[in-house]
Amino acid sequence: MSDLDDRAPPEIFTPSGLNRLVRDLLEDALPMGVWIEGELSNVARPASGHVYFTLKDANAQVRCAMFRMAASRLRFRPTDGMHVLMRAKVGLYEARGEFQLVADHMEPAGEGALQREFEQLKARLGAEGLFAPERKRTLPRFPRRIGVVTSASGAAIRDVLSVLGRRLGLAEVDVLPVPVQGRDAPPAIASMLRRASASGRYDVLLVTRGGGSLEDLWAFNDESVARAIHASAVPVVSAVGHEVDFTIADFVADLRAATPSAAAELLVPDGADLVRQLDRLRQRMATLTTRRLQAAAQRADHWQARLNAQRPQARLARDAQRLEGLRRRIYASVAQANHLRRARLERLQARLAAQHPKLRLTPSRIRIADLRQRMVVAMSRRVERDRLRLSEQARTLHAVSPLATLERGYAIVFDERNAVVRRSTDVAIGDRLRIMLGNGEIAVRRED
Repeated sequence: MSDLDDRAPPEIFTPSGLNRLVRDLLEDALPMGVWIEGELSNVARPASGHVYFTLKDANAQVRCAMFRMAASRLRFRPTDGMHVLMRAKVGLYEARGEFQLVADHMEPAGEGALQREFEQLKARLGAEGLFAPERKRTLPRFPRRIGVVTSASGAAIRDVLSVLGRRLGLAEVDVLPVPVQGRDAPPAIASMLRRASASGRYDVLLVTRGGGSLEDLWAFNDESVARAIHASAVPVVSAVGHEVDFTIADFVADLRAATPSAAAELLVPDGADLVRQLDRLRQRMATLTTRRLQAAAQRADHWQARLNAQRPQARLARDAQRLEGLRRRIYASVAQANHLRRARLERLQARLAAQHPKLRLTPSRIRIADLRQRMVVAMSRRVERDRLRLSEQARTLHAVSPLATLERGYAIVFDERNAVVRRSTDVAIGDRLRIMLGNGEIAVRRED
């Protein structure tokens, strides 16, 4: 018997079993996946949303797949010939026994190093306080001159000028041309910022460019640009790339805008909104003015009524009415007393005539005559006292009356609103005036 017959029978695999075993061995050997760098080729994007491609270098290649969920997170579109850095799990496609990589992250080669450099610079400048919120300055509400540091031929400046012209169009805009990409861009941007700040010409500066990859935007992650923004004497707005892009310039600037168009909207107010605000303020001012004028008119009417009530003529008229009322009451009282006395006298005469007509008649007549005389004297004295008191009150009122002052040669000057003029500065050249004298009024106009 041969040696082969003495060995244990070998394990026999099917193709699928063998492929499964190899797959498990690969996944167990590299459970966390690998980072791999290479060139893309044969890139395919079927309707399923998955991405299939080959990653190769000068000596070898490997088939790769990126499923839809991971592919939806890509910030760029993979194309043939692109050099990428990829994180993937090593596996085997059992159906065909093909070795493959399943990627869950992909970025253009070199972005990883740039991202680490970005984070290091961000941490260092943040520790120095360049990003501190308390150093951020408020933008002027109505800037007169705006300096835009950007490429003179890029889409960003066209968007900025279009939005500024549509919103208000009153600010003067200077395009300060600089390269925004490449080795020469950072020193040019930093130099332009320093010159614009030192010129004293601008109320605010805008640093902007359109979107791109991390490498395209790298000029705005340069330390010299960041320090030039920090040292600017006027507020700086940064609008670099798209809404998802962030640069060091965004963190240092006084305000970060998501896009160049958004930056233009933040720099100047909307003209239509200003017109509406002015209309509302005008209406409110007109309403308040009308209310104040009505209140002033009511106060003027009230004081005019009080003034009329306190005029000497009015007080004299009231006292005269009161004196006339007193005189009528006195006359009524005297008449009533006379009537009562006559009635009593008649009754007394009747009694005397019935008893002793000749003895009683003469003394009663004498007494009646005496009472009549005393009554007349008392009534005359009362009337004279009231007349003297009324005259005294009239003299007192006349002494404090403005009319008495006017009769002594003084005058009162009124302006066109019937307000008393007390100082020469209250009257302008050409104003019409009214002068009240003791016996009339004169209309004049100030000439000098």
